Amino acid sequence: MSIIAVAREDEVTDRVAEFYAGDIREQGYVASHTKVLTVNPEAFAAWKDLMRAIAGPMDKRRFELVTLAAALGTRSVHCRLAHGRKSLAYIEEDELERIARDYHDAGLPEQEVAIMEFAEKVSRASDTMTEADSERLRDLGLSDREIVDVALAAAARNYYSRAIQALAVEVDDFPELSDSLKDALLAPL
Repeated sequence: MSIIAVAREDEVTDRVAEFYAGDIREQGYVASHTKVLTVNPEAFAAWKDLMRAIAGPMDKRRFELVTLAAALGTRSVHCRLAHGRKSLAYIEEDELERIARDYHDAGLPEQEVAIMEFAEKVSRASDTMTEADSERLRDLGLSDREIVDVALAAAARNYYSRAIQALAVEVDDFPELSDSLKDALLAPL
């Protein structure tokens, strides 16, 4: 559990209250990472704006696949579970479970596998990436804008995952996720 002192829901005002209310609207509770990172509300607001700029134009399924792969690369329990939950809006649970266990063997189209490989590599070994990594995505039909968006989404996930890991933020419970899906999301970590 993080040592960072966070405001209780009944104590927050102004901008932080808006962030807390947004979490409650979207998921029914205030996430642990929101409580910790809103200690710096300006940075948290900038993060939210950045994510809207990156994820807004992206296909939602693609965004979630990139996020899951990037979270795999950073070994982020927080993001694997949270985005596993969000992915259920775009991916059926049985398919998501196969993707979480091994996206290479989940029956995904080659383009989606390549996108996930790219995002995972951004998280594990971005210093080894070359033009060939981007060229593969182009060869599979992605435009330059789509390649940039995939890279930005993966890199942004790295930023957020590493911040909440560094601050030892408590992992939220997701009781709505089946045990089988939770096991799949956490197995490769």
